[in-house]
Amino acid sequence: MRESIVSVVAGDGARADLALVEPLQPARRVLFWLPALGVPARNYLPFARALAARGVAVALHEWRGAGSSDRRAARRIDWGYRELLLEDIPASRGVVRERHVDAALHIGGHSLGGQLATLTAALDPADVAGLVLVASGSPYWRCFAHPWLIRAFYASVPAIAAACGYFPGRQLGFGGREARGVMADWSRSGRSGRYGADGVPADLEACLAGVTSPVLALRFADDWFGPEASVDWLLRKLPAAPHEVMRLDRRELGDIPADHFSWMKSPDPVVLRISDKLF
Repeated sequence: MRESIVSVVAGDGARADLALVEPLQPARRVLFWLPALGVPARNYLPFARALAARGVAVALHEWRGAGSSDRRAARRIDWGYRELLLEDIPASRGVVRERHVDAALHIGGHSLGGQLATLTAALDPADVAGLVLVASGSPYWRCFAHPWLIRAFYASVPAIAAACGYFPGRQLGFGGREARGVMADWSRSGRSGRYGADGVPADLEACLAGVTSPVLALRFADDWFGPEASVDWLLRKLPAAPHEVMRLDRRELGDIPADHFSWMKSPDPVVLRISDKLF
Protein backbone atom coordinates (compact mmCIF):
# COMPACT_ATOMS: atom_id res chain seq x y z
CA MET A 1 0.00 0.00 0.00
CA ARG A 2 1.02 3.62 -0.27
CA GLU A 3 0.49 6.52 2.11
CA SER A 4 0.49 10.20 1.28
CA ILE A 5 -0.56 13.57 2.66
CA VAL A 6 -2.38 16.28 0.72
CA SER A 7 -2.67 19.78 2.16
CA VAL A 8 -6.28 20.89 1.74
CA VAL A 9 -7.36 24.52 1.86
CA ALA A 10 -11.00 25.33 2.52
CA GLY A 11 -12.81 28.19 0.87
CA ASP A 12 -12.22 30.48 3.84
CA GLY A 13 -8.48 29.71 3.95
CA ALA A 14 -8.41 27.12 6.74
CA ARG A 15 -5.79 24.48 6.05
CA ALA A 16 -5.41 20.86 7.19
CA ASP A 17 -3.85 17.63 5.94
CA LEU A 18 -5.82 14.88 4.26
CA ALA A 19 -4.14 11.52 4.93
CA LEU A 20 -4.53 8.99 2.12
CA VAL A 21 -3.90 5.26 2.57
CA GLU A 22 -4.38 3.39 -0.69
CA PRO A 23 -3.76 -0.08 -2.10
CA LEU A 24 -1.10 -0.33 -4.80
CA GLN A 25 -3.66 -1.41 -7.38
CA PRO A 26 -6.39 1.03 -8.44
CA ALA A 27 -9.14 0.90 -5.84
CA ARG A 28 -12.73 0.21 -6.84
CA ARG A 29 -13.95 1.45 -3.44
CA VAL A 30 -12.88 4.48 -1.41
CA LEU A 31 -13.94 5.46 2.10
CA PHE A 32 -13.87 9.14 3.03
CA TRP A 33 -13.58 9.02 6.82
CA LEU A 34 -14.56 11.64 9.42
CA PRO A 35 -13.07 11.30 12.94
CA ALA A 36 -14.80 11.51 16.29
CA LEU A 37 -14.94 14.80 18.16
CA GLY A 38 -11.47 15.84 19.32
CA VAL A 39 -9.68 12.85 17.75
CA PRO A 40 -6.83 13.64 15.30
CA ALA A 41 -6.99 11.87 11.95
CA ARG A 42 -3.66 10.08 12.53
CA ASN A 43 -5.31 7.97 15.24
CA TYR A 44 -7.22 6.16 12.50
CA LEU A 45 -4.14 5.09 10.54
CA PRO A 46 -4.28 1.45 11.79
CA PHE A 47 -7.92 1.33 10.65
CA ALA A 48 -7.06 2.86 7.26
CA ARG A 49 -4.10 0.54 6.70
CA ALA A 50 -6.19 -2.52 7.49
CA LEU A 51 -8.84 -1.43 5.00
CA ALA A 52 -6.22 -0.65 2.33
CA ALA A 53 -4.83 -4.17 2.80
CA ARG A 54 -8.29 -5.40 1.78
CA GLY A 55 -8.37 -3.23 -1.33
CA VAL A 56 -10.28 -0.21 0.04
CA ALA A 57 -8.67 3.22 -0.34
CA VAL A 58 -9.18 5.47 2.71
CA ALA A 59 -8.99 9.24 3.04
CA LEU A 60 -8.76 10.52 6.62
CA HIS A 61 -10.26 14.00 6.98
CA GLU A 62 -8.87 16.27 9.69
CA TRP A 63 -11.27 18.36 11.73
CA ARG A 64 -10.68 22.07 11.92
CA GLY A 65 -8.94 22.68 15.24
CA ALA A 66 -7.43 19.20 15.61
CA GLY A 67 -4.17 17.55 14.61
CA SER A 68 -2.70 19.06 11.44
CA SER A 69 -5.27 21.88 11.24
CA ASP A 70 -3.83 25.39 11.23
CA ARG A 71 -6.64 26.64 13.46
CA ARG A 72 -7.12 26.32 17.20
CA ALA A 73 -10.30 27.30 18.95
CA ALA A 74 -10.01 30.49 21.01
CA ARG A 75 -12.13 33.41 22.09
CA ARG A 76 -11.38 35.20 18.81
CA ILE A 77 -11.24 32.06 16.67
CA ASP A 78 -14.54 30.27 16.39
CA TRP A 79 -16.47 28.11 13.94
CA GLY A 80 -19.45 25.78 13.88
CA TYR A 81 -21.05 23.05 11.83
CA ARG A 82 -21.41 25.56 8.98
CA GLU A 83 -17.66 25.69 8.40
CA LEU A 84 -17.27 21.94 8.82
CA LEU A 85 -20.13 21.04 6.49
CA LEU A 86 -19.89 23.78 3.87
CA GLU A 87 -16.15 24.56 3.80
CA ASP A 88 -13.88 21.83 5.15
CA ILE A 89 -15.61 18.60 4.19
CA PRO A 90 -16.35 19.66 0.58
CA ALA A 91 -12.70 20.67 0.12
CA SER A 92 -11.43 17.27 1.27
CA ARG A 93 -14.16 15.41 -0.59
CA GLY A 94 -13.16 17.16 -3.80
CA VAL A 95 -9.58 15.93 -3.43
CA VAL A 96 -10.79 12.38 -2.82
CA ARG A 97 -12.96 12.40 -5.92
CA GLU A 98 -10.15 13.83 -8.09
CA ARG A 99 -7.84 11.00 -7.02
CA HIS A 100 -10.43 8.26 -7.36
CA VAL A 101 -12.55 9.29 -10.32
CA ASP A 102 -13.97 5.86 -11.05
CA ALA A 103 -14.18 4.39 -7.55
CA ALA A 104 -17.39 3.98 -5.57
CA LEU A 105 -17.29 6.72 -2.93
CA HIS A 106 -18.43 5.84 0.58
CA ILE A 107 -18.59 8.40 3.37
CA GLY A 108 -18.24 7.28 6.95
CA GLY A 109 -17.28 8.33 10.40
CA HIS A 110 -16.85 7.55 14.04
CA SER A 111 -19.18 9.08 16.64
CA LEU A 112 -19.75 12.75 15.70
CA GLY A 113 -17.93 11.96 12.46
CA GLY A 114 -20.70 9.53 11.56
CA GLN A 115 -23.34 12.16 12.24
CA LEU A 116 -21.58 14.71 10.04
CA ALA A 117 -20.98 12.07 7.36
CA THR A 118 -24.73 11.53 7.31
CA LEU A 119 -25.38 15.27 7.09
CA THR A 120 -22.80 15.50 4.29
CA ALA A 121 -24.64 12.85 2.29
CA ALA A 122 -27.90 14.68 2.98
CA LEU A 123 -26.57 18.05 1.78
CA ASP A 124 -24.74 16.68 -1.28
CA PRO A 125 -25.89 13.16 -2.17
CA ALA A 126 -24.23 13.10 -5.58
CA ASP A 127 -22.20 9.91 -6.14
CA VAL A 128 -22.45 8.68 -2.51
CA ALA A 129 -22.41 4.88 -2.83
CA GLY A 130 -23.08 4.35 0.86
CA LEU A 131 -22.66 5.50 4.45
CA VAL A 132 -20.59 3.76 7.13
CA LEU A 133 -21.31 4.66 10.76
CA VAL A 134 -19.17 3.32 13.59
CA ALA A 135 -20.28 3.97 17.18
CA SER A 136 -22.40 6.80 15.87
CA GLY A 137 -25.92 7.88 16.71
CA SER A 138 -27.96 10.92 17.60
CA PRO A 139 -26.92 12.73 20.79
CA TYR A 140 -30.58 13.24 21.77
CA TRP A 141 -30.72 13.19 25.56
CA ARG A 142 -33.73 10.89 25.77
CA CYS A 143 -31.71 8.07 24.14
CA PHE A 144 -29.28 7.66 27.03
CA ALA A 145 -29.11 6.23 30.50
CA HIS A 146 -29.51 8.95 33.14
CA PRO A 147 -31.16 11.23 30.58
CA TRP A 148 -31.69 14.20 32.89
CA LEU A 149 -27.99 14.32 33.72
CA ILE A 150 -27.21 14.25 30.00
CA ARG A 151 -29.68 17.05 29.34
CA ALA A 152 -28.17 19.13 32.15
CA PHE A 153 -24.74 18.65 30.60
CA TYR A 154 -26.00 19.80 27.21
CA ALA A 155 -27.51 22.87 28.83
CA SER A 156 -24.19 23.71 30.49
CA VAL A 157 -22.01 23.33 27.38
CA PRO A 158 -22.63 26.78 25.81
CA ALA A 159 -22.05 28.52 29.14
CA ILE A 160 -18.78 26.67 29.74
CA ALA A 161 -17.57 27.46 26.22
CA ALA A 162 -18.57 31.13 26.55
CA ALA A 163 -16.73 31.49 29.85
CA CYS A 164 -13.51 29.91 28.51
CA GLY A 165 -13.68 31.21 24.95
CA TYR A 166 -13.67 27.57 23.78
CA PHE A 167 -14.87 24.24 25.17
CA PRO A 168 -12.09 22.71 27.35
CA GLY A 169 -12.84 19.13 26.44
CA ARG A 170 -9.52 17.65 27.53
CA GLN A 171 -9.94 19.01 31.03
CA LEU A 172 -13.55 17.79 31.19
CA GLY A 173 -12.85 14.37 29.67
CA PHE A 174 -15.04 14.87 26.60
CA GLY A 175 -13.60 15.87 23.23
CA GLY A 176 -10.64 18.15 22.79
CA ARG A 177 -10.23 21.90 22.62
CA GLU A 178 -13.46 22.57 20.74
CA ALA A 179 -14.89 25.69 19.14
CA ARG A 180 -17.85 27.37 20.80
CA GLY A 181 -19.91 27.20 17.63
CA VAL A 182 -19.34 23.47 17.13
CA MET A 183 -20.39 22.74 20.69
CA ALA A 184 -23.41 25.03 20.42
CA ASP A 185 -24.61 23.17 17.33
CA TRP A 186 -23.85 19.77 18.89
CA SER A 187 -25.53 20.50 22.23
CA ARG A 188 -28.58 21.94 20.44
CA SER A 189 -29.06 18.65 18.58
CA GLY A 190 -28.61 16.85 21.89
CA ARG A 191 -31.33 18.88 23.54
CA SER A 192 -33.81 18.85 20.66
CA GLY A 193 -33.12 15.57 18.88
CA ARG A 194 -33.06 17.51 15.60
CA TYR A 195 -30.20 18.71 13.41
CA GLY A 196 -29.74 22.35 12.61
CA ALA A 197 -26.72 24.62 12.35
CA ASP A 198 -26.26 28.36 12.52
CA GLY A 199 -25.50 29.68 9.05
CA VAL A 200 -26.58 26.54 7.18
CA PRO A 201 -29.63 27.60 5.14
CA ALA A 202 -30.80 24.08 4.29
CA ASP A 203 -33.40 22.30 6.38
CA LEU A 204 -31.14 19.48 7.57
CA GLU A 205 -33.97 17.29 8.80
CA ALA A 206 -35.71 17.49 5.41
CA CYS A 207 -32.44 16.73 3.64
CA LEU A 208 -31.87 13.68 5.84
CA ALA A 209 -35.30 12.34 4.92
CA GLY A 210 -34.22 12.38 1.27
CA VAL A 211 -31.08 10.26 1.71
CA THR A 212 -31.32 7.04 -0.31
CA SER A 213 -27.75 5.71 -0.01
CA PRO A 214 -27.50 2.41 1.91
CA VAL A 215 -26.20 2.63 5.46
CA LEU A 216 -24.04 0.24 7.46
CA ALA A 217 -24.08 1.04 11.19
CA LEU A 218 -21.77 -0.74 13.65
CA ARG A 219 -22.42 -0.32 17.34
CA PHE A 220 -20.63 -1.79 20.35
CA ALA A 221 -22.30 -3.71 23.15
CA ASP A 222 -20.77 -1.69 26.01
CA ASP A 223 -20.65 1.73 24.37
CA TRP A 224 -22.65 4.08 26.56
CA PHE A 225 -21.80 6.96 24.16
CA GLY A 226 -23.68 5.11 21.39
CA PRO A 227 -26.52 3.03 22.82
CA GLU A 228 -29.06 1.25 20.65
CA ALA A 229 -31.67 3.99 21.09
CA SER A 230 -29.22 6.63 19.87
CA VAL A 231 -28.38 4.67 16.73
CA ASP A 232 -32.05 4.02 16.06
CA TRP A 233 -32.94 7.70 16.49
CA LEU A 234 -30.41 8.69 13.85
CA LEU A 235 -31.46 5.94 11.42
CA ARG A 236 -35.14 6.90 11.75
CA LYS A 237 -34.19 10.22 10.16
CA LEU A 238 -33.29 8.27 7.00
CA PRO A 239 -36.58 6.56 6.08
CA ALA A 240 -35.64 6.22 2.40
CA ALA A 241 -32.20 4.71 3.07
CA PRO A 242 -31.85 0.92 3.42
CA HIS A 243 -29.74 0.14 6.46
CA GLU A 244 -28.09 -2.70 8.34
CA VAL A 245 -27.09 -2.49 12.00
CA MET A 246 -24.40 -4.79 13.36
CA ARG A 247 -23.81 -5.14 17.10
CA LEU A 248 -20.34 -6.24 18.20
CA ASP A 249 -19.51 -7.55 21.65
CA ARG A 250 -16.21 -8.23 23.38
CA ARG A 251 -15.95 -11.76 22.00
CA GLU A 252 -16.51 -10.62 18.42
CA LEU A 253 -13.89 -7.88 18.84
CA GLY A 254 -11.18 -10.33 19.87
CA ASP A 255 -11.52 -9.94 23.65
CA ILE A 256 -11.10 -6.18 23.75
CA PRO A 257 -13.66 -3.88 25.42
CA ALA A 258 -16.72 -3.30 23.24
CA ASP A 259 -16.74 0.42 23.99
CA HIS A 260 -16.52 3.68 22.09
CA PHE A 261 -12.77 3.81 21.40
CA SER A 262 -11.01 0.49 22.05
CA TRP A 263 -11.69 -0.84 18.54
CA MET A 264 -9.36 1.82 17.07
CA LYS A 265 -6.24 0.06 18.37
CA SER A 266 -7.36 -3.38 17.14
CA PRO A 267 -9.54 -2.51 14.17
CA ASP A 268 -9.47 -5.79 12.23
CA PRO A 269 -12.92 -7.07 13.33
CA VAL A 270 -14.48 -3.73 12.38
CA VAL A 271 -12.53 -3.58 9.11
CA LEU A 272 -13.62 -7.09 8.18
CA ARG A 273 -17.28 -6.20 8.53
CA ILE A 274 -16.96 -2.91 6.68
CA SER A 275 -14.96 -4.28 3.77
CA ASP A 276 -17.38 -7.18 3.36
CA LYS A 277 -20.39 -4.87 3.33
CA LEU A 278 -19.25 -1.88 1.26
CA PHE A 279 -21.82 -1.34 -1.42
